[in-house]
Amino acid sequence: MAIQVDKQFLEKGHVGAMIEWLASIGKTENGGVTRLLYSPSWLDAQLALKNKMDQAKLVTYFDSVGNLFGRFPGTESNGKTILTGSHIDTVVDGGKYDGAYGIIASFIAVLRLFQTYGYPKKTIEVVSLCEEEGSRFPLTFWGSRNISGSYNLESVKAIKDPEGIEFLEAMNQAGFDPEKYTPPVRDDVERFVEIHIEQGMILEKNQNQIGIVTHIVGQRRFTVHINGESNHAGTTPMQYRKDAVSTAAHFISFLTEKARGVDPQLVATVGRLNVKPNVPNVIAGEVEFSLDIRHHQEAVIDHYCNEIFTEFNRVAESLNIEVAISQWMDVKPVKMDVEMYAWTREIAEERNYRYQEMISGAGHDAQVFGSVCATSLLFVPSQNGISHSPKEFTSLEELETGIELLTELLYKLAY
Repeated sequence: MAIQVDKQFLEKGHVGAMIEWLASIGKTENGGVTRLLYSPSWLDAQLALKNKMDQAKLVTYFDSVGNLFGRFPGTESNGKTILTGSHIDTVVDGGKYDGAYGIIASFIAVLRLFQTYGYPKKTIEVVSLCEEEGSRFPLTFWGSRNISGSYNLESVKAIKDPEGIEFLEAMNQAGFDPEKYTPPVRDDVERFVEIHIEQGMILEKNQNQIGIVTHIVGQRRFTVHINGESNHAGTTPMQYRKDAVSTAAHFISFLTEKARGVDPQLVATVGRLNVKPNVPNVIAGEVEFSLDIRHHQEAVIDHYCNEIFTEFNRVAESLNIEVAISQWMDVKPVKMDVEMYAWTREIAEERNYRYQEMISGAGHDAQVFGSVCATSLLFVPSQNGISHSPKEFTSLEELETGIELLTELLYKLAY
């Protein structure tokens, strides 16, 4: 039996109006969006979304860390839930589509299904996850990792933001009292579906409308510290130098070339470099650089790390220089659900969508859910591959194609 839903949600193109509406909460002078976890703009956005869900007759609630859910209960009593959505937080001065599109697309898709078919057999919930980016506090996936059970209050007790505000204090200020915390672990989620902008240029370059993700890469991050010897730039012969900069240059060149040769899908990035004393006429005594390594197979990352760190240690020993390598991130690769991949591909082919398989080089909440339940991640194109920027853009036509695909997939999963 059909149920009345506000007609605006059924209209093609309404996704654009909702994107602009949500982007107005936390809008920056540059036309970007800043919504950091537990900030006033973050809270305003979650409450505004809750109000929209209430108006649409979803059953709404927050869990104890601030994840927002809007539910259409299922008619079958198997207790299983189909969960769909993305994250509400942004980077500083970020784009209006990252995370937000996934929430809005899920909301619209579920309302269209509700209008046409009524209540689903299996419960469907749209989720606006409280945090994914790690933009305010030095952790990521606070929302999804609470749901999966890998984070709790112990994980954040010692954490502060750059202003010195403690995590638990910020949480309390936003209305989520740590004293009332109950672990929001969910064991009823049968499947999770996330749709997201690609944040890269592959779909656009290939003129495809949809990316169906097969794997999300693992990530390892390291800090490499080289301790040489500062000395006079004019009076120290080359053969007697313990130059931390030239050693770092060799390391960076080596790891870059090795990444190109090990596997086409492997990426390695040195994004931060600190030099001491960092003056023109002194041989640098210390260099510290970051190293970010990503691939969708753990064995490839293991092999690559062994190759480059063996070379680092060999060179350090030959030059009598100290090298310390400290690891501070180890996120495992995750494979997306094969069954949902096949269903999504069938839908794309039936509707003549131009699609391709993809490996996600960026982390997403689907990575967390993929370790605990069957999970699917879908991409729509990003113009010029730009993301985390006010210039982030995806056309209305491409956004709508993503919603249509998501709607069909959710119908198969829940109806």
